[in-house]
Amino acid sequence: MKLSTKCVQAGYTPKNGEPRVLPIIQSTTFKYESSEQMGNLFDLKESGYFYTRLANPTCDAVANKIAALEGGVGAMLTSSGQAASFYSVFNICSAGDHVVAAATIYGGTFNLFSVTMKKLGIEFTFIHPDDDEDTINKAFRPNTKAMFAESVSNPALIVLDIEKFARIAHKNGVPLIIDNTFPTPINLRPLEFGADIVVHSTTKYMDGHACALGGVVVDGGTFDWESHADKFSGLTTPDDSYHGITYTKTFGRSAYITKCVVQLMRDLGSMQSPQNAFLLNLGLETLHLRMPRHIENATAVAKFLEGNKNVAWINYPGLPSSKYYALANKYMPNGTCGVICFGVKGGREAATKFMDNLKLAAVVTHVADARTCVLHPASTTHRQLSDSQLIDAGVSPDLIRLSVGIEDKEDIIADIEQALNLCNVK
Repeated sequence: MKLSTKCVQAGYTPKNGEPRVLPIIQSTTFKYESSEQMGNLFDLKESGYFYTRLANPTCDAVANKIAALEGGVGAMLTSSGQAASFYSVFNICSAGDHVVAAATIYGGTFNLFSVTMKKLGIEFTFIHPDDDEDTINKAFRPNTKAMFAESVSNPALIVLDIEKFARIAHKNGVPLIIDNTFPTPINLRPLEFGADIVVHSTTKYMDGHACALGGVVVDGGTFDWESHADKFSGLTTPDDSYHGITYTKTFGRSAYITKCVVQLMRDLGSMQSPQNAFLLNLGLETLHLRMPRHIENATAVAKFLEGNKNVAWINYPGLPSSKYYALANKYMPNGTCGVICFGVKGGREAATKFMDNLKLAAVVTHVADARTCVLHPASTTHRQLSDSQLIDAGVSPDLIRLSVGIEDKEDIIADIEQALNLCNVK
C-alpha cells in the first residue's frame, strides 16, 4: 500500500460484523477461562492481552499503523514524546554506559539526557550534526551504546545527514536512533537511510490537533544485536524476569521492541491511554493530507519573511538560501515540515512585541498542529539551557519559532505582516 492508504487503512482490519472504526478498548484487564493460559501470557509463551500497561488492542492497532508508515517491524506507544526518547535509549543502556547525541536536539530532550539520565549513571556526549566524521568519531567510547539525533531539529531546523550518522554509528557498533517528529514518515523515513530506531512525539503532526499527548518508539529490525552480543547483553543473554528468555533468540528481528514492551513498559509504565491512541489514529488518517498543506503554507510564509525589511534573518530548509537546502532536497524532496525559525530586527524586545501583536497565530507552548502558533524558545522550551548550550543547540536569543498551520496562507501572512509593522523597527 502507498503511504496515503496506510494512513487510513493500516493497523486495524475489522472482521465480519466488527466495528468499522477502530474501537476504544477502555479496559485495564482482559478475561481468560483458565489460569494456565494466563500464566502462558505472563511467560510470553502465548500472545494476547491481559493488562493494558503492557498492551491494549487500541494502542497496538495504532502502533502497528505507525510501524507500517515508518517501515519498521514493530512499535510501542508511550504517554509522551519524552517517554519515547527515554525508553528508546534506556532499553539498551544502563548505569555506566555512554551515548553520543546531537547537541541540537529539543531542549526538553537535552535536559532529559544531560541531567535526569545522568543521575541514572548514563553519560551523554553532545556533538554538532555538522561536524565532520573524524570529529564525531572521537566522541565514541568503548562503553558507547547508541547514537541519537533529530532528523530536523527543534527549533533550529538543522537537517541531519542521516546516512553520515548511520555510517558513524555502525562503524562504532551501535544503533542510530532518530527523532523524526517534524518531517513525519510522510516526508521522511529514516530507516530507509540507515537508521535503526525511530521515535516521535505523536503529540505533534501525527495527532495534528493538539488533543492528545503521546509518543512512539519504532523498531526497524535492522540492527544486528548478536554481532555485538557483549555490548547488548540485555538483548542477547537470558532475562531472569521471564524465566530465562533471550530476546534475540526468541523474537529475532523484533527483539528490541519486544524487550521495550515486556520489560520496560511492564516495570516503568508510561503507556499511552486507549482514548489518546484513538484520537491519535484520527489524526493519522489525515496526516498525508495535512503535511503537504503545512509545507505549502510554510513555504509561502518563509518567502514573505525573507523579503520583509523587519526580519533580520530566517532559516527554513525549503528556501534555496538555507544552509540545509541541499540536504533537505536529498532526504525530503517533498518538503520538511511547517516550522520556520527567524529573528526580528530589534532583538528580543522586538520579538516579544511581534508575538504579542499577532491575532491569528497564538503564543503557545506547542508546535506542529493544524493551527498557526508561535514561541520564543530561549525563554520557554529551552530556558533551562545555559547561554553556551543555547548556542550549541542553534538557538539564538532572538529566535522565533513559527509553526505554520493549515489555515489560508494569505490570512497567515496578513497576520504576520500587521504584527511586524507594529514592531516600529527603523
